[in-house]
This record gives sequence, C-alpha cells and structure tokens, in this order.
Amino acid sequence: MVRLPQSFVQRGESRSRRVNDGVPLGLLFPAMLGALFLVLPLLGILTRTPWSELPSRLADPAIRSALWLSVQTATIATLVCLVLGIPLAWLLARSRLRGLGVLRAFITVPLVLPPVVGGIALLLVFGRDSFIGRRLEDWFDVVIPFSTTGVVLAMVFVAMPFLVVSVEGALRSADDRYEDAAATLGASRWSTFLHVTLPNIVPGVVSGAVLCWARALGEFGATITFAGNFPGRTQTMPLAVYLALESDLEGALVLSLILLVVSVVILFALRTKWVGGHGR
Repeated sequence: MVRLPQSFVQRGESRSRRVNDGVPLGLLFPAMLGALFLVLPLLGILTRTPWSELPSRLADPAIRSALWLSVQTATIATLVCLVLGIPLAWLLARSRLRGLGVLRAFITVPLVLPPVVGGIALLLVFGRDSFIGRRLEDWFDVVIPFSTTGVVLAMVFVAMPFLVVSVEGALRSADDRYEDAAATLGASRWSTFLHVTLPNIVPGVVSGAVLCWARALGEFGATITFAGNFPGRTQTMPLAVYLALESDLEGALVLSLILLVVSVVILFALRTKWVGGHGR
C-alpha cells in the first residue's frame, strides 16, 4: 500500500476545508435575496404589531377559543394523517401494484390545488346533498359540513400529501436489507413493518408530521368553504385573522403574531428534538 506524505495529506485536508467553507458569490447573492424575501414580511409583523394590546387580546374568550380550536383540530388532523398516510406511503414506495403512478399523481394534487377548490370538492363528496353525506345523515344523523369535523377533514385533505411525500422518500432511501434479514428470520410482514421498517424511518415520519401539522394549522381556503366561519365551532385562527382584517388592522396583526409565535415555537421544538438531531 502506498503511503502519501503527511504534508501532502494535510495540504489536501486544508484545501478541502477551504472549498467546503467558501460560498460562491453567484450563489450567495440569490440565497441572501431569497432569505430576505422570506424574513422581511415576518419582521414586518413583529415591528407593526401593537404589543401593548397583546395581553388584552389573549384574554379575549373568542381569540382563545379560535386558538384552541386551531391547535386541537390541527393535532387531530395530523394524527389522522399519520394513521392513513404512513400505510399509503408504504404502498407507494414498496408495492408492485399497477397504477401506482396515477395514484401518486392524484395524492399529490392537493399540494398544488387551490384550497377553495378542495373545499368545493369536499362539499360535493360529504355535503348533505351528496351520496355519502345523505346516507351519513339518514343512517347516523351525522352532518359533516359546517362542523368541527368538517374543519378536521379539510385539514386532512390539504395536509396529508406533505406527510405521504416525506414518508415515501424516507422509505425509498431506507436500507431494506434489514427487512430482508427480518423476513429470513421468520418475522411476518406486519412484525417487520412495526419493529424494523418504522423505527428506521422515524426522522422522515416526524419531519412529515411537522409539515403536516403546520399546514393544517394555517389552513384557510378549504376550511372556510367546507366548514364555514362559526365562532367556537369552526372559526380557526386563520379565519379569525381574516375576519379581523376587514375592520381592525391592529387586531389582525396581534392575531397574526399569536399564530406566528405558536407555529414557530412548536416547529422549532419538534425539529430540534427529532429532525435536527438526526440531521447532524
């Protein structure tokens, strides 16, 4: 085996560090421009918000109700997405069934579909005049539109693709030799999935769940179309912000700040605990 001189190795390592640490100017300028474009509007909310009104707004029962409803429904929607989305992602990543490409295309449509159109689509399927909605009302006395359940379904519709895409990517990049070894040792497919596959894709699942929860928390178009804007029942924080914006700009800024702080705190905590640690 040929041994390289130590000085040559040190020069190579030093040069490698310089190459990795340096940022080309052609990339630095658009990167900083993009960062400013994303950060400046948030700074605008922070600088224009009347901070003195924040305590009184937080004490408002209507605001607390909207905030609690947003957090509650977004969390329930995320749990539903986990229960349905992880098996769906596994089907797309590991199954050999025909037509998966078409199925994947339909699943990712809500990513680009205007949320209002999604709300109209949900009304056509679960509305009181639809086939499913009429039978739910006749058989179980359940009316989904313009209810809290409708809020959850609207969030699930727009947020589940984020989870599916993330988990499918994690499944495709995971080493399936561990699954083959488990099958060789006699483990069933279900046992292999629970004890081998799922632990290997935890970072992808958590990352997808974070994106899913954040998308559900900020959902507006499908919610107002399918569930309406009824205080205490379907009025989430984005709807409360929209309502306040029509007559009270300062109030809308305070509500926007509350929603921004809740989103940033939870996203930062989850990504630091789960995603960031695995990334390092």
